[in-house]
Amino acid sequence: MSKLSRKLMAEPGKKIKLSRIDPDSTDGFKDKQAAAERLEKSIARLAQLQYLLYAEKRRSVLIVFQAMDAGGKDGTIRQVMSGLNPQGCRVIPFKVPCGEETEHDFLWRIHRATPAYGEIGIFNRSHYEDVLVARVHALVPEAVWTARYEHINAFERLLVASGVTILKFFLHISREEQRARLEERLRDREKNWKVAAADFKDRQRWDDYMAAYEDAISRCSTEWAPWYVIPANKKWFRNLAVAEVIVEAMEGLKLKLPEPAADVEVLLAAAQ
Repeated sequence: MSKLSRKLMAEPGKKIKLSRIDPDSTDGFKDKQAAAERLEKSIARLAQLQYLLYAEKRRSVLIVFQAMDAGGKDGTIRQVMSGLNPQGCRVIPFKVPCGEETEHDFLWRIHRATPAYGEIGIFNRSHYEDVLVARVHALVPEAVWTARYEHINAFERLLVASGVTILKFFLHISREEQRARLEERLRDREKNWKVAAADFKDRQRWDDYMAAYEDAISRCSTEWAPWYVIPANKKWFRNLAVAEVIVEAMEGLKLKLPEPAADVEVLLAAAQ
């Protein structure tokens, strides 16, 4: 595991304190242009790995993004995944459960959205909302959401045992950075549509959300499905860090092209 991945991973079994992680950190990267060039290489490498994953069709990759409002989930997905073939990649945004979703357990809608073999699935928010929003806003009793940590760990272990590589990213921004981004959305007419009153109400519960995130990350960063806390105030570092962690994890899968289903030499001869 690279130095960057080790530093960003929330060590399984240990309590994390987000206040001790600087959201402005760039892990020693000072040259924004150099980081952009390195990101471009990672994006190209990710495209190669996706091709192998799609061709092999024996495993899949699930990437989970969580963050506070304006934390950069959309921007990270747009930048880091820009080189992927849409045919083998699917982004699923999870909103407030509605309709049929409310008639099942909290993991039902999640399980049916997990990526098929050969695919990369990207969750914009996820099953972790059920130990974050549900906890902070008391949408369910405490006894219910506290039991969900173990449900989540068991669910993710099942996915991993079935050939799914899970990478979970918390995009860590400061309260001040969030305010600046929300204010920018208010000033920019083209971004006004992103503004929701709930975003500003949730700012008043910042400390409650940080406590909820700390528990979710600490209790659900496992050897089989680790959490990575990404300092995300600097968008250019956020994108680079996420890309490099994904590339490293996929390279570790040792993906290979499958053997041809037909005799290539015979087919070449027949084509003459």
